[in-house]
Amino acid sequence: MSEFELVWDAKCGVAESPVWDAPNDRLLFCDIPGQRIYVLGLSSGSRDIWDFPEVVGSFGLCRSGRLVVALKHHVVLFDPRTRESRDLTPKVAEPDTSRFNDGKVGPDGAFWVGTIDGNAPRQPTASLYRVTADGAITREETGIANSNGLAWTPDGRTMFHADTAAGIIEAWDFDPATGARSHHRVLAKLTNDQGRPDGAATDMDGNYWSAGPSAGVLHCFSPSGTLLRRLDFPVPGPTMPCFAGDRLFATSLREGKSDAVLAEFPSLGGLFAAPAPARGAPVDVFAD
Repeated sequence: MSEFELVWDAKCGVAESPVWDAPNDRLLFCDIPGQRIYVLGLSSGSRDIWDFPEVVGSFGLCRSGRLVVALKHHVVLFDPRTRESRDLTPKVAEPDTSRFNDGKVGPDGAFWVGTIDGNAPRQPTASLYRVTADGAITREETGIANSNGLAWTPDGRTMFHADTAAGIIEAWDFDPATGARSHHRVLAKLTNDQGRPDGAATDMDGNYWSAGPSAGVLHCFSPSGTLLRRLDFPVPGPTMPCFAGDRLFATSLREGKSDAVLAEFPSLGGLFAAPAPARGAPVDVFAD
């Protein structure tokens, strides 16, 4: 039986990108189509919501205390104190049917963020980008349909990524000083029934924890791609795990679910938590 319990019944269309902000003792996550970031005080239980003018694909913490936030086609810096944003990058050359999706700050201090193709079926026209504090944005990978699953081992030497549409989890050797990558390899390939890889996190052993929304599970893979554990999730559609101290949080999606599924699982789109099965890797911050 799953140990996950509902923490915030937010009923997000697509809850995603949970981030542990340890210095401020809070857990942040976004609703992509809802155009907002949710803020949960872990000790106090306080709740807040920050609204944005566009879809919020993902975000990360900044050294300055701001957030680096991926909107539809560009990245902004958001100040939680004033709730004001300023553009960091120009708009990327992406079709209107695409948008930014999963993103995470790497050990190189840059914000890595991918796009997702909005066609049905998804086409391999999306990309993976690297954003630095000076506003420079470079296209690092192409030929992706749904960029997802960004995470790094705690030593910063391995970078993970997934293409949900293709069902693959891949990795590179990573230079945390420069962001350079080498030695690409595919670690796993998953079907719909197994749970194609969505958002992810890593633990202190370098294991890769991947949400499998199509099967309602979380997978734990070794750094070399061996499946170590499979955890059942209490509702269909877990989207991303996040370690936060002694708890493992995970977001979920509501969008696209039938009335029958919503009637059976009314808490879809919420934030869930369970006792952490491992210690999470450190959360990197954007070097602004």
